[in-house]
Amino acid sequence: MDNLQKYVENYLEYCQVQKRLDEKTLRAYRTDLTQFCEYTPRNDVLEITPEILENFLGNLHQKYEPKTAKRKIASLKALFRYFEYKNLIMQNPFTKLQIKFREPVLLPKTIPLYTVETFLSTIYQQASNAKTDYQQRNALRDAAVIELLFATGVRISELCSLSTDDVNLFDRTILIYGKGSKERKIQIGNDDVINILKKYKSDFNNEIQNCGYFFANQKGRKISEQSVRRMINKYTSLAAINLHITPHMFRHTFATSLLEADVDIRYIQQMLGHSSITVTEIYTHVAMSKQRDILTTKHPRKNFQI
Repeated sequence: MDNLQKYVENYLEYCQVQKRLDEKTLRAYRTDLTQFCEYTPRNDVLEITPEILENFLGNLHQKYEPKTAKRKIASLKALFRYFEYKNLIMQNPFTKLQIKFREPVLLPKTIPLYTVETFLSTIYQQASNAKTDYQQRNALRDAAVIELLFATGVRISELCSLSTDDVNLFDRTILIYGKGSKERKIQIGNDDVINILKKYKSDFNNEIQNCGYFFANQKGRKISEQSVRRMINKYTSLAAINLHITPHMFRHTFATSLLEADVDIRYIQQMLGHSSITVTEIYTHVAMSKQRDILTTKHPRKNFQI
């Protein structure tokens, strides 16, 4: 194994054992750093110059969207900080680089509330019209999944990773292990959501106990993120909704709806599990209906007599 590849493997092990990063983050790091190892003509970390890094970064910008390039650069910078920490290099070549590029602001895509209502109604209708027990149980589970996504703004990865003990329907709370293994607890405030979760848990008790996760399929296995995406596509089609809906759009809709209802943004930040308020502030750009209401009812021009 080459010198550089060996140290990359050591770094990934450090990220897993010491930093306790989740599997998804580790996979992304491995992909990004393997790409760099394959690109660079040098196999010794001491031979990697600012010029090599500069050429690699230029290649990233040509190949990828700004957001993806930014992530790959962050992975590489973290690797070289590790090299510094382990005294594998005398000077970090990144210190001689000026990395500045404008990342376009992409506003979060939300789902109109009437569409969310139609979406949920379609699932419940499927449950009531089901011709087999298998179809009825699937629709029950699907309703519980979507209701929790919308009720809490939880990420799809967090939802699929909920263990049996993480969901307390008596206290009406879920315990979430977010990015960086940060814990947060979210209250479930709606009685209808609690009721469907209780009904699902009772019906799927054997499957839940079999796999140890709260959301399970009828084979007694943990549901996957891909199965949730397929589920959403299925009901989008059944409801004849002319919109591509993703799991993360329920999270965006959750946050935007609360912001439009005058909920303090710091409460929203806490519920979403954002480490920085600047991440949450993106939702202030999409709360247009609230802005429209304010400017229609509060602006002094409406009182002019002309």
